[in-house]
Amino acid sequence: MALAYHRVRKELEAELLEQVKGASPAFFERLVVDLLVAMGYGGSRQDAGRAIGKSGDGGIDGMIKEDRLGLDVIYIQAKRWEGAVGRPEIQKFAGALQGQRASKGVFITTSGYTREAIDYANFIATKIILVDGESLATLMVDHNVAVTKIGTYELKRIDTDYFEGE
Repeated sequence: MALAYHRVRKELEAELLEQVKGASPAFFERLVVDLLVAMGYGGSRQDAGRAIGKSGDGGIDGMIKEDRLGLDVIYIQAKRWEGAVGRPEIQKFAGALQGQRASKGVFITTSGYTREAIDYANFIATKIILVDGESLATLMVDHNVAVTKIGTYELKRIDTDYFEGE
């Protein structure tokens, strides 16, 4: 059962990622904010975050409150890409964060990251979390974004402790 579930889940995640890749950039930016809200950032969709992404957005596609009180803001960069995101893109995002006096950011892509991009994000003082396409699809399924639950199955086993006091 577990293997079958894992196979079905991986197929769902792959299909979901293909759908996301086919969506418009504006839709993708909204989806990213919706996902972060579903993950518990900021509270309600109306209060928590907003997509900014447009020409001249200064390298920031969105922002979201870190918590319901809005004690801090996390800035978002969302890229629907096919090729791996390299260090120059992460450097641009880090610069955009500096321009906002921000200390935290999330860079989400439908593709992946080069080793240099990952190393750079881990090295700099600004905290930048990198989310690749596979992780994005997994998070979407985990937090019920763009998916619908069609059934729940409960597996049971014998409770041997119940029989011990006989």
